[in-house]
Amino acid sequence: MTRTIIAQGTFDILHPGHVHYLEEAAAMGDELVVIVARKANVDHKETPICPAKQRRDVVDALEPVDRAILGHEEDIFVPIEAIDPDVIALGHDQHHDESAIEDELERREIECVVKRASAREPTADSEILSTRHIIDRILERRD
Repeated sequence: MTRTIIAQGTFDILHPGHVHYLEEAAAMGDELVVIVARKANVDHKETPICPAKQRRDVVDALEPVDRAILGHEEDIFVPIEAIDPDVIALGHDQHHDESAIEDELERREIECVVKRASAREPTADSEILSTRHIIDRILERRD
């Protein structure tokens, strides 16, 4: 029996923190499906710079990822219902409320667990593990 894991995120500018998250998520099961958020669903931070299909294609090319798909524009649980995962893996710093996700999964009769990936500390002083910090650095240097 295949154990399916869902990871999700914006993945606007990929960095080692994203890779760590996806490697940990992949290690939780046999198949990793990544749901890449559409711009309409990104309301907790600045909207993505890169188009959704581009972000999906880049995530899909990563070794730990078996398949990357675009999220549903109106209901983020639609792809979760279709995939019927065993685990939803959240990034260590993602804004999601685990108990609210669990309540919605139960309401929709989707039997899976929600787990958080661990944080990854920078391995060098110059390593940046945040899309926002990468953008800030670009703006600072190009200003």
